[in-house]
Amino acid sequence: MVDRFFAHGHSWLTRADSQDVVISSRVRLARNLAAYPFPERCTPENRKEIWDNLKTVFLGLPELEKAIAVEMTELSALDKLFLLERHLISRDLMDTGEGGGLVAVPDGRLSVMINEEDHIRLQVVLPGLDLTSAWEAANRLDDGIEASVSYAFSSRLGYLTACPSNVGTGMRTSVMLHLPGLVLSQEMEPIVRGLTKIGLTVRGLLGEGSEAVGNIFQISNQVTLGEGETEIVTNLAQIVQEVVEHELNARARLWQKKPVILHDHILRAYGVLSHALLLTTKEALDFLSSLRLG
Repeated sequence: MVDRFFAHGHSWLTRADSQDVVISSRVRLARNLAAYPFPERCTPENRKEIWDNLKTVFLGLPELEKAIAVEMTELSALDKLFLLERHLISRDLMDTGEGGGLVAVPDGRLSVMINEEDHIRLQVVLPGLDLTSAWEAANRLDDGIEASVSYAFSSRLGYLTACPSNVGTGMRTSVMLHLPGLVLSQEMEPIVRGLTKIGLTVRGLLGEGSEAVGNIFQISNQVTLGEGETEIVTNLAQIVQEVVEHELNARARLWQKKPVILHDHILRAYGVLSHALLLTTKEALDFLSSLRLG
């Protein structure tokens, strides 16, 4: 079943915005069912019921009519790693037993994890800087789901989630960026500190707990309580534009002040990629980052 994903590339890698700095935009919604405890407290029978019921609901939605539904217990370790690399599942979902699963369209634009930290982890990923469209697509899908199930919701707090940091909108927005200019100029650390001070999180390629290999970073919101969805989307988009400007300025300064060093950096990467027989994932991504810069 996972083979159907092999025939499709990442739809969100079809283009990049802002001079190839912004790779993709993602909106993720966390939701739980009012009739069940959070997944961590569910019995195996509960988890299986939730999987069966939600799978039926999701596959009945127009946006997911061509989706693939697969339970984690059906997959090999290699299949799970493939889906993790595609940003379709998390490490937490990889380790779940019966009832943990994925419903996703083959090109990866729309996907839903079932019985991860929350009953529902819905995400939309689009190429370039397009948070507004990603939010609109996620909202439509969320409305379609809510027409068939009752969410755990508080009139005072908003959507209830297993982790208190997600309570409220339950929404995380993130943008993936390629920032070699800032890294090579040793300007990334002050950028990260500044973003942290204004309530944003900076992570690596695979999200929480991952290393920033290939000079690829994810910037996302931390606060989900007390801010509306539109406000979260607008604020992050504006800040990302500022980071893009810093990156482009850093690249320009490097080409102006250190052209020989930069050419050498790029050509070394080309040489290794052309002739090496064995490379680690980190090495490959770091060298490919240099080629993309050149």
